[in-house]
Amino acid sequence: MNQNLEHKRHTLAHLLAAAVKDQYPHAKLTLGPAIDTGFYYDIDFGDGEAPGEDDLKGLQKAMKKLVNKWTEFTHEEVSAEKARVVFAGNEYKLELIEEIEQKGEPITLYTCSGFTDLCRGGHVENPKADIAMDAFKLDKIAGAYWRGDEKNPMLTRIYGLSFDTKEELDAHEERVKEAQARDHRKLGKELGLFTFSDTVGRGLPLYTPKGSTIRRVLERFIVDEEIKRGYLHVYTPDIAKLDLYKKSGHYPHYKESMYAPIEIDGDEFMLRPMTCPHHFELYSTEPHSYKELPMRIGELAKLYRYEQSGELTGLIRVRSFCLADAHIICTDEEQAVEEVGKALDLIEYVAGVFGLKMGEDFRYELALGDRTDKKKYYDNDGAWDKGEDLLRKLLQNRDCSFTEETGEAAFYGPKIDVQMKNVNGKEDTAFTVQYDFCMPERFDLTYIAEDGSKKRALVVHRSSIGALERIMAFLIEHYAGNFPLWLSPAQVAVIPVAEAHNEYAKGVYEKLVAASFRVEIDTSNESMGKKVRHAKKERLPYFLIIGDTDIEAGTVTVESRDTGESTAMSVDELLLKLKAEATV
Repeated sequence: MNQNLEHKRHTLAHLLAAAVKDQYPHAKLTLGPAIDTGFYYDIDFGDGEAPGEDDLKGLQKAMKKLVNKWTEFTHEEVSAEKARVVFAGNEYKLELIEEIEQKGEPITLYTCSGFTDLCRGGHVENPKADIAMDAFKLDKIAGAYWRGDEKNPMLTRIYGLSFDTKEELDAHEERVKEAQARDHRKLGKELGLFTFSDTVGRGLPLYTPKGSTIRRVLERFIVDEEIKRGYLHVYTPDIAKLDLYKKSGHYPHYKESMYAPIEIDGDEFMLRPMTCPHHFELYSTEPHSYKELPMRIGELAKLYRYEQSGELTGLIRVRSFCLADAHIICTDEEQAVEEVGKALDLIEYVAGVFGLKMGEDFRYELALGDRTDKKKYYDNDGAWDKGEDLLRKLLQNRDCSFTEETGEAAFYGPKIDVQMKNVNGKEDTAFTVQYDFCMPERFDLTYIAEDGSKKRALVVHRSSIGALERIMAFLIEHYAGNFPLWLSPAQVAVIPVAEAHNEYAKGVYEKLVAASFRVEIDTSNESMGKKVRHAKKERLPYFLIIGDTDIEAGTVTVESRDTGESTAMSVDELLLKLKAEATV
């Protein structure tokens, strides 16, 4: 975001607050920052009247009227005492004032046309002249906890869109419209892929047979590919004693996102939030030679994490998910870096299968530790220096662009995150590769070296396809529900024109099923037009129309979802075509 646009957006947040105070004098203002697409302001309306979606146009009109008097901002630095007088009765502003005072920072008030707010600055000089009033729009109203903490009061958040020109605003709204049409929650319901039940529990997805098919195809694809690349796939329990996570160090670091312990026979157990300590215990059951390393231990692991209710989002953020996880036990830094590179090769291969391009759909981010945060990060500066430098050089040698982010590493070492751009243009961490110099010490992970001595191993953590839930959500949106043949829940629909064609159609159906394709057949008494509309609604890649001509010629009429073309061919020709297209 360029600074000028950020200043426009921040100014509009103030203008919104002023319009709200004019119409709702009882409202308590809190915070109103600029954001990627515009701005918002969080407001406490208490038990008094509050605006709804239908009131946004009125507020927007009030803002455009007010701006005619907004020609200059003035500001002054004030004492905490004076600031408390100005915002007396507003506990939110008073809390902010106290924080600023404790940090020893200046307290500044900004005023424009009689409206004063607590602010650090960053506005346009003359709002009336500098802001194109047809390039902003109040967008929506949502709930938001004060300071993002669900233990705090729920506030009303009013969002606004803001761009430099009306054309940019229109283009953004068109992108949003397209994103809404692709929303995996909407498409998941329309296509019957997954659902949620309050009785089962929030954030715990239930997959229908169709959704289960997509998931199963993804599972088989990634397991088969990993086995080809030397991974040893295992199964470990979804539950373990709390002692395991205390030993790994995960419990103090991730305690808030873990489910509460379950007491059984005097021991405390937990639903597992991660797989690594299970794999380390498995590795430690017997001694290993350097000749066995690197040992790539993989698993499709069910994990459980307590995400806050307000953060649950369809399949993207859930409380139960399945991670394509692996831990690679290595002899030394050189072997570990080589394995990180191979893990990135696998990730890039997977991305290519999905039709995703580096730099366009995804990018790399090197997540570094914050050495000053001794509580969050394992205290070993030398190991951090070496690990971060190794990953940085690896990325540089791959000749790929990447960014660095301090304070985003795992507590046990630096990592490379694969940031995937979603349909809204925002990024989610889809896959990750982590360098670990901490866990081998905690779990005493060793190997017998060539000289017969016992040496400490190193570990690489990696996820090749990420959480199946999250990648499914991403792919639903990426393909807009039009899955490629290999991934589609049903691949072909066989549609006889009339009852007289049913027997021939069943023969075609059986040949396709025998060739391991996922096929539906519609022998209902509905009209052919209705059968075809149903197949199109289901977004099947192909549907076969079978009538008199097909029976006479021994063919099927193949209609394509993607091209709209209709072609007559024999069943054997169809099988060759489908096999070629379905090969990953």
